Formats: sequence, structure tokens, C-alpha cells
Amino acid sequence: MREIICFGEYMLSLQPQGYLRFLQADRFDLFYTGAEANVAASLAHFGKRAQLVTRLPEHAIGDAAVASLRKYNIAADHVARGGERIGVIYTEKGAAQRASTVIYDRKNSALAQAPVDCFDWDTIFQNADWFHFTGITPALSENTAEICRLACAAAKKHHVTVSCDLNYRKKLWTTEQAGRTMRELLQYVDVLIANEEDAEKVLGIRAGNTDVTRGELDRTGYAEVARQISDTFQIPYVATTLRKSISASDNDWSAMLYHNGAVCFSRNYHIHIVNRVGGGDSFAGGLIYALHEGYEDQRALEFAAAASCLKHSIEQDFDLVSVAEVTALMDGDGSGRVQR
Repeated sequence: MREIICFGEYMLSLQPQGYLRFLQADRFDLFYTGAEANVAASLAHFGKRAQLVTRLPEHAIGDAAVASLRKYNIAADHVARGGERIGVIYTEKGAAQRASTVIYDRKNSALAQAPVDCFDWDTIFQNADWFHFTGITPALSENTAEICRLACAAAKKHHVTVSCDLNYRKKLWTTEQAGRTMRELLQYVDVLIANEEDAEKVLGIRAGNTDVTRGELDRTGYAEVARQISDTFQIPYVATTLRKSISASDNDWSAMLYHNGAVCFSRNYHIHIVNRVGGGDSFAGGLIYALHEGYEDQRALEFAAAASCLKHSIEQDFDLVSVAEVTALMDGDGSGRVQR
């Protein structure tokens, strides 16, 4: 089986229990996370051979992080060891009209400090046919941005499909830095995932009369945004998730896929949210799986949207659902009835 390679930071996640605020918490739930790791977890759970390429410190916490990858059947053959610390993310879950809050403590992490020659991409891509990264990884440091460029160039040399989720994070870099770096990397990308904020902040392209803070979406505007992205950067596939935020607890959720001039939209899901972190990553994982399997465009999009819908019902950041569960939802069974 050919491998799907995901490259990005693997972090320690600390989260107050339930819906407690940071100020109230006297204990935190601990697990490991990262945008690309979340995608790899989805793919591994769907039965693909997924590798996470990252760098972790050579101490007990780094060992525990590697063990957690293997626990979820994510291959760790190309995890480099070195550096002094693992990145940390603190997440306070929102509810009703109170938004979730994220605090990063990832400066000078092992991956951010990785030398540009840390990874042997020719070896990594020997048995691979897909490479995935996000805009978070090049935001970590100048070195990780250059490593991403080297990885993308090597992927193209080895005829590996490249996918990217723009994943703009204003706490990591400015719009100017993001735009300059990502525009260079997009020349290598075959499948791009970008929500309305990504498109506007990173690429300067706005989706019509959309205001996510007011829960307003102009579906027709997204096709034009995707067309502009596809034409400008010569990217065959452009996908976006369409989140209508009613509150932090309730969202409407759907998605769009643009492929060489043709546009399709998924069905809409009304979601009561258990945990929204990793929702976009689960969409990426679902889309990569479906395209990798050769699904036609509409079915690939429906699979990705359904996988992501189900992720919103799962605690922590990995989308631990099966192909059968996703298929049942996309084919119409959204009742939530006990399966006996």
C-alpha cells in the first residue's frame, strides 16, 4: 500500500475539563494533537497507511508523543528526534455565545528549530503517492517554511500528489508573511483547502456577502473565489468548508468542491457541537481518503463533509470514525439511533 505523508508539528494539548474556564481549572486533560497529525489519524482510521513526519525532543514526553501516534496506527518511521521542547496548546472550550479560546506555547519548539536538512525527503517519498501539509507549519519559523518548500519540490520530483490546507493562524504570523510564503508554496499544490478567512487573509480573495461573525454565508460567492484561486495558482481542486455559526454550540455545516471549472456542494448538516477542534482537519482527511480511493467529485465531497460532521461529536482532536460510519451518514442515516 502506498503511503500518505503528513508533515507538521505534533503538540501537547492541555484543556480544562468540560467547559471550565482557565481561571476555574485545577486539572487539565492531556493529549497530543496537531493539524497534520489529525489528518493522519483520520486516514489511518479509514485504513490508509499514513505517516506523520515531525520532530520531537529526545526525552520522556517526546517518547510518549511517538507512542501516541502508534496507538492510533499512525506510522512514525520518519519522526526526527532533537530540540529541547515540545510545543504546547491550551484550549478552553466555548459554549453557547462564548467562543473557544486557544493559547499557543510553541515558540522554539523542536520542529520550529529543525535544521532545513533535518528530513531526507527523497527517502520519505520512495513509497508515497500523497503529501499533505498546512499553512500552520511554515508559520512556525523561517526554517519550517523552507523545509515545506523542499518537501513540496521533492514531492513533485517523485510524482506525489500535494494537498494543502491554508489554515491561517493570526497568532502565528501576519497576513503579509502568510501571503508571501503561501503564494510561493501554492505552485506545488494539486488540492487546496481554504475557508473564507484563509482566502481573504492569505490570498486577498473575498467570498461575496459573507460574514462568519454574523452567521451569514453567500454560497454562490464561494465558487467564484475557488475559480480565482484555481486560475491564479493552477490548482485543479479547491475545496472549502461552509460553517454557518449560530453559536459556539450549534453550527450549520456543509462544503464545496471546485474541480477544473465544475462546482459541487454537499448536503447541509445542523450540528450540536461536542468539540469543534479538528473539524477542518477531519474534512481534509475525508477528502484525501475519498480522492485517493478514486471517488467521483460529488461523492468525495459528501464523504469529507460527513466525516467532518461526525468529528464534531467526538472529544479531543482525532476523528475516530470508520468508513462505514461516514458512509451511513452520507447516505442518509443521521438519526443517531443506537446501532444494534
